[in-house]
Amino acid sequence: MKTDRRFIKVTGIVQGVGFRPFIYRIALEENLKGWVNNTSEGVLIDVEGTTEHLRTFQKRIQEQAPPFSQIEEVLSEPRPYLGYSAFRIEKSDRNEEAMTLISPDLAICPECEKEINDPHNTRCQYPFTNCTNCGPRFSIIKELPYDREMTTMGAFQMCEKCQAEYEDPLNRRFHAQPNACPKCGPRVWLTDSAGHRLDVQDPIKEVCIKLKEGAVIGFKGLGGFQLLCDATNPEAIKKLRERKKRTHKAFAVMMKDIKTVTNYCLVSDKEKEVLTGIQKPILLLDKKHTDLPEDIAPGQKRLGVMLPYTPLHHLVFQDTLDVLVVTSGNTSRLPMAYKNEEAIKQLAPIVDCFLLHDREIWLPVDDSVSRVILGKERLIRRARGYAPFTMKCEGIQDTLACGSHLKNTFSISMKERIFVGQHIGDLENLETYQYFESCVSHFKHLYQIKPGLIAYDLHPEYLSSMYAEKEEGRKIAIQHHHAHIASCMAEHGLNETVLGIAYDGTGYGTDGKIWGGEFFICNYEDFQRVGQLNDMLMPGGDAAIKEPWRMAVSQLYACSGENLRLPHTLGLTKAQRQGTIQMLKLQLNCPKTSSMGRLFDSVAGLLGLCNTISYEAEGAIALENISDLSDVGPYPYSIERLDSRYVINTQNVIQGILTDLEADTPISKIAGRFHTTVIHFTAQLACKIYDTYKISKVVLSGGVFQNEILLKAVYEVLTREGFEVYMHEKIPCNDGGISLGQLVIANHKNNKGDKTLCV
Repeated sequence: MKTDRRFIKVTGIVQGVGFRPFIYRIALEENLKGWVNNTSEGVLIDVEGTTEHLRTFQKRIQEQAPPFSQIEEVLSEPRPYLGYSAFRIEKSDRNEEAMTLISPDLAICPECEKEINDPHNTRCQYPFTNCTNCGPRFSIIKELPYDREMTTMGAFQMCEKCQAEYEDPLNRRFHAQPNACPKCGPRVWLTDSAGHRLDVQDPIKEVCIKLKEGAVIGFKGLGGFQLLCDATNPEAIKKLRERKKRTHKAFAVMMKDIKTVTNYCLVSDKEKEVLTGIQKPILLLDKKHTDLPEDIAPGQKRLGVMLPYTPLHHLVFQDTLDVLVVTSGNTSRLPMAYKNEEAIKQLAPIVDCFLLHDREIWLPVDDSVSRVILGKERLIRRARGYAPFTMKCEGIQDTLACGSHLKNTFSISMKERIFVGQHIGDLENLETYQYFESCVSHFKHLYQIKPGLIAYDLHPEYLSSMYAEKEEGRKIAIQHHHAHIASCMAEHGLNETVLGIAYDGTGYGTDGKIWGGEFFICNYEDFQRVGQLNDMLMPGGDAAIKEPWRMAVSQLYACSGENLRLPHTLGLTKAQRQGTIQMLKLQLNCPKTSSMGRLFDSVAGLLGLCNTISYEAEGAIALENISDLSDVGPYPYSIERLDSRYVINTQNVIQGILTDLEADTPISKIAGRFHTTVIHFTAQLACKIYDTYKISKVVLSGGVFQNEILLKAVYEVLTREGFEVYMHEKIPCNDGGISLGQLVIANHKNNKGDKTLCV
């Protein structure tokens, strides 16, 4: 039979995911000779054999690659036949000029899960069991290259058995850097709330007992601390809410297995695929009518659910527990604790005891949050299992994009490779800002990046913008909603002019006003604001975001002036009414906004759903949850042409809602009719803009598009009208995606030599 030689280069995330032993195994199975090694440029394979076996070998590389590898490119070229005698794994070759891609942390694989449940296995009940297909990666890396001594596992010397596994190319623990066993690896222990070690024989079993007794546990997880309690115990949930001072915001839950999930929630095939995959995010699922306490997710139709993703989580469920509340281990908007001493200091007032371990977390990473809408997974929070996210983008230089104020992420690029970091949180205090600084510094250090271009939000008072100002390099301020649209364009590889629809809460406009209901004709370099929601006054400024009744009064005042009628649902005091009207009359501390988020707040306030919010978008979420869209048409509205752009006038919408309230129309119908109205005027304005600009590609972005009713209906209506509609999948539509858009826009502006802001 004819023999050939092929030199193959595989690029992407192909290190730290078991790629070399995979290649070794299939090479032996195909009776091929040669070698494979890791380089900073990718995996290189020099292989000889029959033409048919080589063809099958290359096909298997693409089709059977390890579950968390991400192959970007497979390049193959013929070489002169040499006559290799065997196939071997060669020592890694490090090229200082090339780049290693870091794998995210991986959920426990089925093989390791089987081992921890096997009484005859040496790793039975061992909470740090892992292999090349699973376990910590991103959260334990201190330096590159990704070798054991460069991670926090360097503190643990492998025993002879673990070392033998590590060195065996046919073992699934070959070069698994966190490899460990009960003899040589990390250990767990139990303490009281003050951190004093408790003398118990089996700390995990003791935790199970305490959870069933109603305790709140401080649990050191994969990327940081979590707070756990029994989700079937209303008193335990109440205790956690009171201690954490979390009055209404929904808790996530962890369920024992997929069968348990289907007992409590509706689960589609795609949702099952996401839940049971190797990333295991918190997935928002529609609740069934069950006996789980309502206080887990008050007033919500959905439940945030995840499956156990570490051996330690699995072991906690081995007793009679089926569902646990699992929430981030933090207080008062502070970052999640991730060091033992820090957690004891911060979380002692909340927990009854701690389950600690001695595997150090180098970089904290929170749980990811995801949805399935229109058959596709759509990330809400990109963190554990999904971060860092990497993508190639031609023509960019080394750049740092500092992201937004809320739901902050940063993006950083090097050699046409963009890294989107993990969810940081809201930059509202020194501690979160310092966390942001440390994460940026970590990436700079790992890849030795010295950004020459610094992108940041146009808002001058954001902490992320202030950070940008002290960085060295050329600085470019990016309008918030332009960055939203560009982030979705970059995700889908669009490099052309589109119609961008940005529905959002808050974004600083080029005119100094607060934008958030925007229609842009834009590309990466420029944008033209061709449409907007009508300006609304925000009495009290930021106070109007926290108290939606203020926006409701503002809208009624805009319709009727001082003669406004307040519906009984508002329930305001005389002082609140008079003070707000006076503020509006004098336009004192009443910034103007075109924000769709504030319009939703107005309606939530009018319906009495939420007079004071305890978490972001609480009113809008409540409005979506009660909406009944059956047999409802839109409220009257108008689209006017003012100052070279279209303006959606919603005053008649507010008047219509007031009329319905006075007629005792069910608020579920009013909420449904409001949603229908937004869908109608969105589609109508898109069509009007098309008539002028003839642009048929529409990009949807902004946090308001987390509303499933709105996203699905706008997509379906625009698609029926002939538009090609793009929505977020891998990058969040909320402010967690802003940094990617900033980075791409800044590079296009820089390449063009543009030193001006768009208007």
